[in-house]
Amino acid sequence: MTADTRIPDSPDTSGAPPRTPARAQVRRRSLQDTASPLEKALKAVVLAVICALVIIPFIGIVSTSVAPADQVTESGGFVLLPREIDLTAYRSILSGGVVARSLVISIGITAVGTFISLALTAMLAWALSRRGTVGNRPMLLLVLISLLFSPGLIPTYLAVRQFGLIDSYWALILPTAVSAFNVIVVRSFFASLPQELIDAAKIDGASEWQIFRRIGLPLSRAALAVIGLFYGVNYWNAFFSALLYLNDAAKWPLQMVLRTYVVNGTEMGTTEMGTVMEAAPPQTTIQMAILVISIVPILCVYPFLQRHFAKGVLTGAVKG
Repeated sequence: MTADTRIPDSPDTSGAPPRTPARAQVRRRSLQDTASPLEKALKAVVLAVICALVIIPFIGIVSTSVAPADQVTESGGFVLLPREIDLTAYRSILSGGVVARSLVISIGITAVGTFISLALTAMLAWALSRRGTVGNRPMLLLVLISLLFSPGLIPTYLAVRQFGLIDSYWALILPTAVSAFNVIVVRSFFASLPQELIDAAKIDGASEWQIFRRIGLPLSRAALAVIGLFYGVNYWNAFFSALLYLNDAAKWPLQMVLRTYVVNGTEMGTTEMGTVMEAAPPQTTIQMAILVISIVPILCVYPFLQRHFAKGVLTGAVKG
């Protein structure tokens, strides 16, 4: 008889991962695939309730602002489905009165403030992301300190008054022109740009400003779009700065008018409306119309920036 000369199986030393059995692959299915119909229905009901809680109040605000005066009075000030569309409230507050003037002021402050904030933030972030810049580390340390410690309300007010900005629109822009958090986010994006790209531009004779303008800014559209949205919403919704620094009611932005005539419940007369009407709309209708006017601009801008939002908020969050 001959001896069994079969060579035993040698272990696989190729480094390839072992094959995953079919049973293990089945176990890796997501919970959504293995959820029962009852669980799926429960999730759908919860999601529908949450959406209703968010959408119904907004629909009620818009409906009340365009509902006839008699229906608003009969329903107690909240209309969900108006019988007909009545734009009397919008015509009364947009005919040159307080709301129309404050709307123009808010749009101007938001546009100018967002542009200045984006420009300063991008330039500061670019300087902090470039190694070898004069004063790079001290300036970065100063930005981090301002991120951790707020100067406080009284020192800020004293600084604004010292520079003569009381009762000026610049008092609503300059104190909050640069956000340390936004600077850190944009700096992280600039620091992640390939160094080979920067070196190639320098070899071609490009200056630092040309590299920033032709390479840094075009490649950072997503981050700057999100940061611009943050700045714009902050300028649009800010009312506390106007409450502190603006003594002249004629210079109030829209949010101050919203606070005065909606939150505080002050009645708006014919002088504030800018037009004299035989049958003035109810105060509730006017308040809801002011709310809609304050919400619509942000809703119009957000869809154009939504495609950049997911990419922009993840800037600098991962490496590699």
